[in-house]
Amino acid sequence: MSDAERLAEPLQGHCLCGSVKITLNAAHAEVDVCHCGMCQRWGGSMYAGIEADDFSLSGEEHISTYQSSDWAERAFCKKCGSNLWYKFLPTGNRTFLAGLFKLPSGLPIKHQIFIEEKPDWFDIAQESPKKTGAEIIAEAEAAGFSFE
Repeated sequence: MSDAERLAEPLQGHCLCGSVKITLNAAHAEVDVCHCGMCQRWGGSMYAGIEADDFSLSGEEHISTYQSSDWAERAFCKKCGSNLWYKFLPTGNRTFLAGLFKLPSGLPIKHQIFIEEKPDWFDIAQESPKKTGAEIIAEAEAAGFSFE
């Protein structure tokens, strides 16, 4: 996807209790899906997120973060427990949980990653590129990131 493929309208979202409100400006017009074990334990199943470089938050006093690995931080609402975002620490890029927003119909899935860890009890109907964890880590290492 090129950088030009962004949603024209801002996305407004919030946690379950409404204490944390998020506005995504020029969000990527696709959904990221991760099946890694950490994402499954964090959210109960796969992680579906939408990336945005430009965002604003309200209710920051209700946000807590947890560093789940050397390269990842996850945020949640302290009041209701809703998961809010995944942050890739080496770059600062965030993907926000897709379920926090009313997304436009027809958004494509960018890719499904850590596909080998996907439980066999569900499948995603939409065809999308699939990558193993080894492929994702190799791509990140080739881009100069380290996962020690």
